[in-house]
Amino acid sequence: MDKIKGHIDWYILLPISALMLFGLSFVYSASSAYSGLKLDSNEALFFSHLGKVILGLILMIVFAKIDYHVYRKISKSFLTISVLLLVMVLFIGSSAKGATRWIDLGPISLQPSEIVKFAMVIHFASMLSAKQAFIKQFEQGFLPFLIWLGLISILIALQPNFSTMIVVLLIGYAIMFIGNVNLLHWIGTLLIGIFAAGLYLISAPYRMKRILSYLGMGDATSAAGSDYQLNQALIAIGNGGITGLGPGQSRQSNLFLPESYGDFIFSIVGEEFGFIGLVLILAAFGLVFWRGLIVAKNAPDNFGYFLSVGIIITFAFYVFVNAGVNTGILPTTGVPFPFISYGGTAILLYSAAIGILLNISAQTGMYPIIANQSLDDSLEEEDDDDDDDDD
Repeated sequence: MDKIKGHIDWYILLPISALMLFGLSFVYSASSAYSGLKLDSNEALFFSHLGKVILGLILMIVFAKIDYHVYRKISKSFLTISVLLLVMVLFIGSSAKGATRWIDLGPISLQPSEIVKFAMVIHFASMLSAKQAFIKQFEQGFLPFLIWLGLISILIALQPNFSTMIVVLLIGYAIMFIGNVNLLHWIGTLLIGIFAAGLYLISAPYRMKRILSYLGMGDATSAAGSDYQLNQALIAIGNGGITGLGPGQSRQSNLFLPESYGDFIFSIVGEEFGFIGLVLILAAFGLVFWRGLIVAKNAPDNFGYFLSVGIIITFAFYVFVNAGVNTGILPTTGVPFPFISYGGTAILLYSAAIGILLNISAQTGMYPIIANQSLDDSLEEEDDDDDDDDD
C-alpha cells in the first residue's frame, strides 16, 4: 500500500482531546468547593482552567503543523534558556508551601521545571541522533548527557522539588537507555545518582515524613499529617466503587482532600466515575502510548524516533507516578495527572508535545499502520550534518 503523508493521527488526537475536555468537568467538580470558599465564585478555577485548555488545543494544532526537524536546530538554545529560567526562579521566583518553583509574570506564571523537561527530551533526542557512531564512548558519547542531566537535577533540587527531580532523572536515564549508551556507564552513574538522591531525601524532615507515611508510620488523623492526603484519596476511590457516585457527587472534594483538583484529581475521578472511569482514562492513555510507539517505529529518521520515544516516556512516567501516588503504590509526591489536573504551564507544554508527536506521525506516512525504516537502517542513513549537535 502506498504511504499517505500529512494525515491527522486520530488515534492520538481524539483520546487526548477527549481527556482535556472531560478534564474540564473533573476540575469543576473537584475545585468548586475550594473556589467558593477561597475565591470569588465556585467557577473561578474552572474558568481559569477552561482558558488554558482552549489555548492548549490551539497549541496542539499549531505544533502539529510545524516540521519537527526545526526543533533539532534550536534544541541546545532551548535547553540553555530553560536552564537559565531554573536559575532565575531561585532568585526572583514566587514561593509557596516552602518551595520556590514559579516565575510570576503578572497574568501568567511560568514553572521552569516543566519547561526544562521537554527541552531536555528534545535536546537529548538531537544528541542521540548525532552521536550513534560513538555513543558507547564515555567522554563524547555519555558525558554530555550526564552534564546536562546533573545540572538540571541540581537546580530543581535547590527549589526544592524532590519529586520533579526524580522524574527528570528517570526520564533522562530512560531516554539514554533507549539511545543505546554504554550499559556500564549507565548503570554506574545511575547507582551514584540513586545514592545522591537518597542523601537528599533524608536531608529534610518533611521528605522523611513522606517516606515514613509510605511505610505506614505516619500520622493519618491530622490534616498536617504526612499521610492525610493519601488516606483521603483512598477514601475517595473506595467511595466510588465500581461505577462511582455520579458526576458532581464527590464528597472528598468538599475540602476533605487537599489538592483535589490538582495532584489528587485521579482519586476524585475514581469517586465520581468509579473503577470503570479510571480504567477508561488509563485505557485512553494506553492507546496514545501504543500509537506513539508505532509512530516512533515508523519515524523518518533517528531524531524523529528518539523524540517520539522521549515524549511517550515522559507522559508514561507522569501517568504512572500520579496514579501510583493516588492509590498508595508510591510515596506522596507533587506530580500532576497529564491533561486532567488543573494547571497552567504544564497543560500548555503537554499540548505542544502532543502536537510535535502528531507532526512526526504525519511525516511517517503511515495510514493505516505501515512498517517503515528500522532503527538500525536509519542509523546508517543519518545525515552528515548530525555532527553539529554533539553537545
